[in-house]
Amino acid sequence: MSMLTEFKEFAMKGSVVDLAVGVVIGAAFGRIVDSLVKDVIMPPIGLLLGQVDFSNLFVVLKSGAQAGPYASVDAASKAGAVTLNIGLFINTLISFLIVAWAIFIVIKAMNRLKRQQAAPPPAPAEPPEEVKLLREIRDALKK
Repeated sequence: MSMLTEFKEFAMKGSVVDLAVGVVIGAAFGRIVDSLVKDVIMPPIGLLLGQVDFSNLFVVLKSGAQAGPYASVDAASKAGAVTLNIGLFINTLISFLIVAWAIFIVIKAMNRLKRQQAAPPPAPAEPPEEVKLLREIRDALKK
């Protein structure tokens, strides 16, 4: 069997295709969560902290070729300044927590479904004594 044939068999297995679909959906979900954090969650938090744009919360560790103050992380970066980007880190941390929570909920639901499917059906109840006796009489009459 050639390497190409083996690779084709591997790539066409259901688990590999499922993984590819999961990666694509995960990437799209990541963009949605990123937008949720940057555009919905962080602006109110930024207002509470006294800054309108929370993603530009940073500390200059070393000024660049052009001296500060810098209006944004991009301006500091273009000037060659070394910055500690606290706001971007917090955005990323919140995005991670949202994604982790969503994955936890999905895995929990999947495990619940697997447990329900794996549970064996209950054994049929033992028939009452009268039914057993009537069956014996029926079988005796057939003979």
